Amino acid sequence: MRDRGRHRQEARTREGVKNRREVRIPAAATGGSGDPRTEFEQNRPVRRGGPASVRLARRGTSREINRRIAFNLIRTRQPISRADLARLMGTTRGAVTVLVNDLIADRLVFEGATGEAPRGRKPKFLYLDSRRRCVVAIDLRPTRCFLMVTDIAGEPLVGMTSFPTNRDPGRLVAELAKRVRDILDRHPELGRCDGVGVVVPGMVDRTGTRVLFAPRLGWRDVPFQQPLAAATGLPVVIENAGKACALDRFWSARGEPAGPGGLVFLSVSDGLGVGVVTGGQILRGQHNAGAEFGHMPLALEGPRCACGVQGCWEAHVSNLATLSRYLGRELDPGKPIPAELATLTVEDLISRARQRDGLAVAALRATAHYLGAGLAAVVNAIDPARIYVSGEITSAWDLLGPIVRAALDERTLVPIRGQADIVVVPQQELPRLRGAAALVTTPAFAAPVVA
Repeated sequence: MRDRGRHRQEARTREGVKNRREVRIPAAATGGSGDPRTEFEQNRPVRRGGPASVRLARRGTSREINRRIAFNLIRTRQPISRADLARLMGTTRGAVTVLVNDLIADRLVFEGATGEAPRGRKPKFLYLDSRRRCVVAIDLRPTRCFLMVTDIAGEPLVGMTSFPTNRDPGRLVAELAKRVRDILDRHPELGRCDGVGVVVPGMVDRTGTRVLFAPRLGWRDVPFQQPLAAATGLPVVIENAGKACALDRFWSARGEPAGPGGLVFLSVSDGLGVGVVTGGQILRGQHNAGAEFGHMPLALEGPRCACGVQGCWEAHVSNLATLSRYLGRELDPGKPIPAELATLTVEDLISRARQRDGLAVAALRATAHYLGAGLAAVVNAIDPARIYVSGEITSAWDLLGPIVRAALDERTLVPIRGQADIVVVPQQELPRLRGAAALVTTPAFAAPVVA
């Protein structure tokens, strides 16, 4: 009898698992779509999704979800009182107090200034506790590396430094580790370092441990995350620069959410990084190569791209492409720029264009035209609500923005023509470094996927 009862219980358990449903979080709690999940929120190193990333609900799961909802609301709406937090969550002040006390005990939130009230007890405002906690953000580019220390909200704590990129992976890891240790040793007031986020100009594997292909660095299947973690003694997360920038913009408290249509982020620099958020998640694909729009062909016989193929979008709009157009000679993206040309930058071209240099104007206008033409393919495929553009070229957006928009609208399908907003992200905001910091900090802000 006991065996039959046990078998019936096991059958009911299996049936419950079979019929499980995902728990979705209200849109009001995430500052965006109804599904706040990204591929970064599961674990460190970044878990890339699949059935294994879904956890069965357990006792305390609902409290964990509510706690993260409360944390995220405090992050995006600080300063906020407990009463206002309770109203946003649609629950009682007593329930919110339990959640907030947990967050305070874990040093994720603190109570700050006291507000005014017409009657009764004056409220104390809640803030994200970024005191004595920091993140090291690294932007790895083909020619230079950039390093900055931020708080857990992505705000700079120590000024940015840069140095030439050593393309030998082992030597680069050693140099990065030394610089990370030095800056943390020089600034003990920063407190605990939660980890190191690194954005790279190439494809990262689904486990987040290897750089599969970074043509401008000459890297193929290079282990990077684990060696850097071992050398620094800190958790390390690596990701493609475009995807990291899109993640940061999606979770950022700055500005309004893009809405259900999602967003596209373009980083126009040494190459072209593209990140896409759709349905509340980073677009990845089977091999984590999703959104590599920089390598879609604009012309079969166009300039050669660093990936080895002719006519890629990146080969038409990168900084190197713009300089090549101005100089009237094709610069090989796989080789160092000749010494006599190495000091010429896109910023120089923009300055010359403002001084009515005809060649500079023509080179920049052509880049803007190709940028809009490529964007049309992205918009037709993704139908985003908003497009973010960053990079040196954006400092001339007053000259180039109308050209980008005209080329985009000319090739966009009629029903969605002109619908996507284009938002320039100024270089001063350091979007790639903020994206690197977001790789470390966003897991704390996201609710788990449970069944």
